[in-house]
Amino acid sequence: MILRLSSSAQRGALVLAAFLAAVFLSYFSIRNARADHFAGLQTLPALERATQLEPGDARNWYLLGRYWQFNLEDSDAQKAVRAYKIAVSVDPRSAVSWLGLGLAYESAGDLVHARDAFLQAKKAYPLSAEVAWQFGNFLLRQGELESAFAEMRRAVESDPRRGAEAFSRAFHVEPDVERILNRALPPIRDVYVSIIWDQIADGHTDNALKVWDRLAAIHPTLQIQDAFSLLGALHAQKRIAEASRVWGQAAFFAGMADLQGPRNSVLWDGGFESGVFGGGFSWILPDTFGSVQVRTDSAEKHSGTRSLRMTFDGKSDVNFLGACHYVPVQPSTPYRFSAWVRTRDLTTDQGIRFQLRALDAQDTSVVVTPDVRGTHPWTQIAIPWVSGKDVQEMQVCLLRFPGDQPDSKIQGTAWVDDVALVPKSAEHTKP
Repeated sequence: MILRLSSSAQRGALVLAAFLAAVFLSYFSIRNARADHFAGLQTLPALERATQLEPGDARNWYLLGRYWQFNLEDSDAQKAVRAYKIAVSVDPRSAVSWLGLGLAYESAGDLVHARDAFLQAKKAYPLSAEVAWQFGNFLLRQGELESAFAEMRRAVESDPRRGAEAFSRAFHVEPDVERILNRALPPIRDVYVSIIWDQIADGHTDNALKVWDRLAAIHPTLQIQDAFSLLGALHAQKRIAEASRVWGQAAFFAGMADLQGPRNSVLWDGGFESGVFGGGFSWILPDTFGSVQVRTDSAEKHSGTRSLRMTFDGKSDVNFLGACHYVPVQPSTPYRFSAWVRTRDLTTDQGIRFQLRALDAQDTSVVVTPDVRGTHPWTQIAIPWVSGKDVQEMQVCLLRFPGDQPDSKIQGTAWVDDVALVPKSAEHTKP
């Protein structure tokens, strides 16, 4: 629609009205911008100026309340309460302002009004993880454990990243781990994994193992590395049977329980198929080792999809002990160790061999296999090995002794595949 003005007076009035409207809008825009500027400075004079410029903006009062509540040099719980009360009077639907008011009341020792403020925050935003978390922690501080755990569970369900902290806080007031897991935490994989890592970091291996058992009960899909921290702690405490159990479960949940490899072998991934190294009961490969490079090789293998390749550059007489594997075993049990080896132009009088070592304070026996050098097709080497009376773990390592000649620099390539340690009883039952 086109507005037609019949006189210059009408036109002048319209221009004046437009000008006044522009001035009015500019004034409030500038005032709002100045208030935002002052609020962003986070100093007391600036925050007070922001509330003067925009007293109807609940955020300015909320920020002023936070200043009085959390400023280490100038905190005042009563002034924080006053600022927050204005904030919620301006915007009663602001859950964050109600939370601030609840915390300020609690700091001032007014627990009745603090509880009411937290309940108002829940009413304003019933699905908020932050509201449930803050209210749950308030109830925890009051010793109301069942109600606190229920709120913390809601918070963790909405935000699983809070799981480890929720467990830690609950454990400070409730030493019953099973009760915490039942009441305060939802059965969510990422929650359990984060708690396990956090508890191991705090030195609570038993707690971590209980959480692992809960995790295993929900049959999760995992990365096998998720178990590394717990396995490392159990291994350090010589709890080999428990570590072996956890490793078997982790491999199953990671889809690696049936890796192609020698049948009945207790040495995991003897064919280097998993691509997993450096933790648990997996191979540990050296990052660098002087003049030898250790890598997996998918172009050359005895079976499966890859082997382990060692390349010696011929620059030194390498004294090499690397590519090791910790293996859980049964005490007083005879085993047969075997591996397939291929070499190409592997020079000098000392080739590669395997070392088998019992890991027990009373049994440090070491057995080595004959060495392989020169050029050979895939050839199996095998020797018997018997665990001692109290031995629960042994170690297999690739080994190269220094040469016996003055110039024994080693050059060439060796491949290893299908490494196995099989109990004699299992070997005898093979069809």
